[in-house]
Amino acid sequence: MSAPVERRVLVVEDEPTIAESVAARLRAEGFVVELAADGPSAVAAAARTPPDAIVLDVMLPGYDGLEVCRRIQAERPVPILMLTARDDENDMLVGLAVGADDYLTKPFSMRELAARVHALVRRAARTTEAAPETAQDTLRVGDLEINRAERRVHRAGVEAQLTPTEFDLLLHLAERPRAVLPRERLLAEVWGWADASGTRTVDSHIKGLRRKLGPDLIRTVHGVGYALETPRC
Repeated sequence: MSAPVERRVLVVEDEPTIAESVAARLRAEGFVVELAADGPSAVAAAARTPPDAIVLDVMLPGYDGLEVCRRIQAERPVPILMLTARDDENDMLVGLAVGADDYLTKPFSMRELAARVHALVRRAARTTEAAPETAQDTLRVGDLEINRAERRVHRAGVEAQLTPTEFDLLLHLAERPRAVLPRERLLAEVWGWADASGTRTVDSHIKGLRRKLGPDLIRTVHGVGYALETPRC
């Protein structure tokens, strides 16, 4: 019987009390945890020992979490949970645009943070395992083309640069064109969350997709969720 795979999490937080509390909870959940207290050391740590997920504070010395996210994602895609002290949707949208998968606003519960990290790691593992089976598998819906194996998206022949979570969300909608999918179902099936909290995360990612692929692609059904329209060829 093979030993369980160790999952590594890099926690980037300059407040020692918060950093140690997060690290202690994640270690109790079975993760191997490394700490970094500023932007440059976070980028160096991710390059030295690639983590399976990153918990990343927005406000950091050296350079901020957004720049850390950009630099790390440019080298190797990795699931990132951003922590912010400001409940400002613009900050959240910028974080998601530069490659973060999810965010939590301080103060947060350690239970919720641990659940989010578990979900990110599980989803990343599923994506890796599914890749060989979907080689050369391209989904076309109108003028939208999604290559599952290469994780590339084109609309009307123009490639869109999507974050990993944006890609997964778009693919989930495109596999069920015109079907209205509730936010809670998207959180469960795309993010892997067991509860219905965090629907603003879905809304923020939908805004990112509309910005990159056009406002007409995804229809909002108020009070319910979202549906992918059939784009014109």
